[in-house]
Amino acid sequence: MQYVVVDLEWNNTYAKKTAGFINEIIEIGAVKLDEDFNNIDEFSYIIRSQIGRKLRGSVKRLTNLTNDDILAGLPFTKVFSLFRNWLGKIEDTVIITWGDSDIRVLLENYSYLNGIKVIPFLKNYCDLQRYFQRVNSSNPGRQTSLVDAARECGIDTEHFAHHRALDDARMTADIFEVIYDRERFPKEVLECNGEFYGRLLYKAKIIKNIDSPLVDRKRLEHRCDSCGELCKMTVPWKFSCQYFRAAFYCKNCDVTYSVRVRFKKLYDRVDYKKVVTVLDDSDTGEDEREGNEE
Repeated sequence: MQYVVVDLEWNNTYAKKTAGFINEIIEIGAVKLDEDFNNIDEFSYIIRSQIGRKLRGSVKRLTNLTNDDILAGLPFTKVFSLFRNWLGKIEDTVIITWGDSDIRVLLENYSYLNGIKVIPFLKNYCDLQRYFQRVNSSNPGRQTSLVDAARECGIDTEHFAHHRALDDARMTADIFEVIYDRERFPKEVLECNGEFYGRLLYKAKIIKNIDSPLVDRKRLEHRCDSCGELCKMTVPWKFSCQYFRAAFYCKNCDVTYSVRVRFKKLYDRVDYKKVVTVLDDSDTGEDEREGNEE
């Protein structure tokens, strides 16, 4: 088995064909590791822009790439044909990225530029960001950045050019070596089958109807943070900016709470998030609570 750590840079641009915006890939960097984490080879190309003609200012600042750099690159199809050949046996390869955004963008580019709905070289995949957060029992609602994860692993991030594909792939590979567990990691590797693409393409939906059967009514109650008693609703639920909002009062503690609850339908579950603000002269802090509904 070999591991290939991939990082992509992209430019958000308007696509006439779909009359909408697309994240066009402008650079790929990859590191190939053997089972002992030896760096076997590296792959790096700038990709010629075929959809947008100019880089956004923010992309220029982050990557230090110029419009001339992008125009001088190779076309998407050529680069990924070279990449496919560079990979070798895809059945014996695990593709690794930091977060699944790169895989989503890659699929979007294949669909737009090649008219196919799958990534041809993707057979086994792991989202290392997700694996890192599980290993470290991190809050699933707050994604750990690549740089923060590297620092937590004791990696000197100053040795890498941030927001350049090859250096970000190298940094991800270093993190992978630090957190790898021989028994645990294989359980995080996904087979890229129909269910994988179903999850990847599924668009999460915010639940706006409070009477939806997906809304757990128990989640709409609030107990006092101090005494634990059930509070009385004083302002009924209203939906605004992705959240149901209401006010609750605890008679025992003479405290009023502003409560926000969000329900988001994911592929196979409902994600739940609760934000509580104490509306009291002595305490205006916020307490965020997150969870998952099966």
